[in-house]
Amino acid sequence: MTDSATTPARPKLALPQGRDTVLLHSCCAPCSGEVMEAMLASGIRYAVFFYNPNIHPVREYEIRKNENIRFCEQHGIEFIDADYDVDNWFERVKGMENEPERGIRCTACFDMRFERTALYAHEHGYDTFTSSLGISRWKDMNQINGCGERAAARYPGMIYWTYNWRKGGGSARMIEISKREGFYQQEYCGCVYSLRDTNRHRRAQGRERIKIGVKYYGQEETLG
Repeated sequence: MTDSATTPARPKLALPQGRDTVLLHSCCAPCSGEVMEAMLASGIRYAVFFYNPNIHPVREYEIRKNENIRFCEQHGIEFIDADYDVDNWFERVKGMENEPERGIRCTACFDMRFERTALYAHEHGYDTFTSSLGISRWKDMNQINGCGERAAARYPGMIYWTYNWRKGGGSARMIEISKREGFYQQEYCGCVYSLRDTNRHRRAQGRERIKIGVKYYGQEETLG
């Protein structure tokens, strides 16, 4: 368990190139909690954009989305609910079904999600966007930043903010906030292939398959 007394003070943030508003692509409430609170503490104006057609099954998608909505409403932050165009996502990653985590399937997935985020940003007056995806230790920061910068390059003047949300105690605060809020604790990245591979790994260890909608942060402490 993380001791909040040992977590470094949250650094003061500033958007690059003097910009003052950002569109935050959120993958889930646990990952975006620290990002959202850090930007609020720094006076950065932002809205949350939820576009994650990779999440499977739809019940898991709805739980993750609703947790994010709950946290946005709590802080008075605009939540933009984008399409769950799962058919397009499957078409985008076709032929990559057996690629490993952090491989080319993940790149295609990030590209698709960031392209839609950049399009919305362009059409609604945002010149900067970022994502909470990079705060997870399971993700490759270089892979995520590359996808974000590639999507931003589609529009003149658009930039992807590559801030490392893990540094300065960000990862520890992410867990602290998740426990404080009792967020739903997803046990796999999100897509059907991640669910498949995680369950294979669990079975090989003699563990039960993942149960959707069951596990929440802080639950162990409460039950203990």
